Amino acid sequence: MKLIRNLKAFHVDERGEMTYLIENAVPSIQSVLLITCKKGSIRANHIHTKDSHYSYMLNGSMEYSYREGGDNKNQIEHVIVKQGEMVYTPPLEAHAMKFLEDSVFLAFTTEKRKKDKYEEDLQRIDLVK
Repeated sequence: MKLIRNLKAFHVDERGEMTYLIENAVPSIQSVLLITCKKGSIRANHIHTKDSHYSYMLNGSMEYSYREGGDNKNQIEHVIVKQGEMVYTPPLEAHAMKFLEDSVFLAFTTEKRKKDKYEEDLQRIDLVK
């Protein structure tokens, strides 16, 4: 089962609330990306060799598809990630995101997202068409 978390505030007062998105992440976060997606679009469809990342849905929703270990013998699993939820993708896990509505999410990555290094770290696949 994927790590999907609906995050709750740890402190609430008259000024508002505070919620940990990520605490004690190992390895450390190297990049944080703000990503917008149009309804029906597909992102990812790949496997990372080293990178792992957390995807936190700010608004919208997606169907997150994954195959544990990236092994073609494993079954493809699907979960819906909604606003206020986060999904974790470890290295060597095939994954794809299909957006069910216009959406915005944050991606917290453990590897830097420089174009050449990013492309070296992944293998593109057709997990979702």
